[in-house]
Amino acid sequence: MKKLTFLAAMAIVVATMVSCNGNNPKASLKNDIDTLSYAIGVAQTNGLNDYLTYNKGVDTTYMAEFIQGFIDGANAADDKGKAAYFAGVEIGRQLGGDAVKSINMQLFGNDSTQSISARNLMAGFINTLMKKNQKMTVEEADSIAQTMFERIHNNTMEKKFAENKQASEQYLADNTKNDSVKVVNVVAKRPDNGQEIASFIQYKVLKEGNGAIATDTNTVVVNYEGRLIDGTVFDSSYQRNQPYTVDMKRGGVILGWLEVLKRMPAGSVWEVAIPQELAYGNQDRGTIKPYSTLIFKIEVLEVK
Repeated sequence: MKKLTFLAAMAIVVATMVSCNGNNPKASLKNDIDTLSYAIGVAQTNGLNDYLTYNKGVDTTYMAEFIQGFIDGANAADDKGKAAYFAGVEIGRQLGGDAVKSINMQLFGNDSTQSISARNLMAGFINTLMKKNQKMTVEEADSIAQTMFERIHNNTMEKKFAENKQASEQYLADNTKNDSVKVVNVVAKRPDNGQEIASFIQYKVLKEGNGAIATDTNTVVVNYEGRLIDGTVFDSSYQRNQPYTVDMKRGGVILGWLEVLKRMPAGSVWEVAIPQELAYGNQDRGTIKPYSTLIFKIEVLEVK
C-alpha cells in the first residue's frame, strides 16, 4: 500500500468534520472505519511542519490558528459560498503576498526600498474578474507586463552593474584597435520570442582551419575555454578533458556562439569576444555578472 503523507495525499475528503468544542477533539475508535479514519488523520501530519514553514510561510508558533482554519475549511467543504471564500483566501495569499515578493526580487533584487504596487495588482485582478472598471484586456496586459517588466528590470540592472557594463564596452572598443582582431556585424534571432538583435562579434584567428563550416542543420564538436575580461576562467572543456557538442538547430548556447560557429571552418581555433547582448545580457549568473563581455577560445574539432 502506498504510504500516505501530507504532501502526497491532500485530496482526501474530510466528511462531516467534527464541530469541535475547542481545537482538540477526542477520537472514538469503536470500529475499523473509526481507526482507519484516525490513522489517515495522523498520517497527514507527516512533514506538515516543514510544509507549512517552507511552502506556505507559516510560523508554526501559530499552530492553534492553523488548526482553526483547517477546521473551518473542512467544515465548509459542501458549502459552495464558503468554498469560494476559502479559495479566495488561498489565492489572495499567493498573489498578494508570495507573488509580490517574488516579482520584487526579480525586478529589484535585494533592494527592499522598491516594490510593485500590491494595491494596483489586486485592483487589476478584481476589476477583470468582476468585469468592471477594467483598464485593459488580458491580451493587452500580457504584452504590457512583459514589455514593462523587461524595461524596469533592465533599468535596475543597469544602475546596479553600471561599472561592469562600462568596463565591458571599453574592452570591446580597445579590442578593435588590435590589427589582428576582425569585427563581423551580425543580426541574431532570440529563440524564445524571435526578436532580432543587431550586434557584432570580434575574433582573432589563432589557427586556420580548412574543413567544413556548420549550417543550421549541423552539429559541431568543439573544445573551448571561457573567461571574463579580467581573465577569470568560468568554464573550460579543456579542464574537463571532454569536448562539447552543439546542435546548431536546437541551440542551447548563447547567441554569440551560434554566430561564431557558422563562420568557423573545422580545424580552426579562434579567440572570440562576444558582447553582452549576444551572451547573458542582464542576467546575473554568479561569476558572470550582468552586461559581461565574454571571451572564448573556441576550437572546432568536427562538423557533422
